[in-house]
Amino acid sequence: MRKSSDIRTGRHCVFKLHVHLVFVTKYRKKIFTDKILKDLEAIFKNVCQDFETELVEMNGETDHIHLLLNYPPKVSISKLVNSLKGVSSRLIRKQHPELAQYYWKGALWSPSYFAASCGGAPLSIIKQYIEQQNQPL
Repeated sequence: MRKSSDIRTGRHCVFKLHVHLVFVTKYRKKIFTDKILKDLEAIFKNVCQDFETELVEMNGETDHIHLLLNYPPKVSISKLVNSLKGVSSRLIRKQHPELAQYYWKGALWSPSYFAASCGGAPLSIIKQYIEQQNQPL
């Protein structure tokens, strides 16, 4: 696989897909430290490998994290999110038992998440490009 800024190829497609994800802790509990964020990053990288996805960037604050992922078109964002949140919740609990006081029924993350496609040209430019195609008469 080439760098994340390059166009990637599959068997029958050429693609460059990025998604910005935000996960929030359950009840916005302020539980993340620098060490926990580093451990989460390692967990997310492993999960991404299983989905042939690249973790381009990750950072966070005490109650939420931001991820920038480069993913293939065969990957469902909802399934990827489900795996990222489920695996990270389970493994971070094992690595940091002190977090148990903040877990309610084993849930680290709020059930919701934010996802936005990103990269490439602005929508207005793409719309203009499509409008300017030579339509057959």
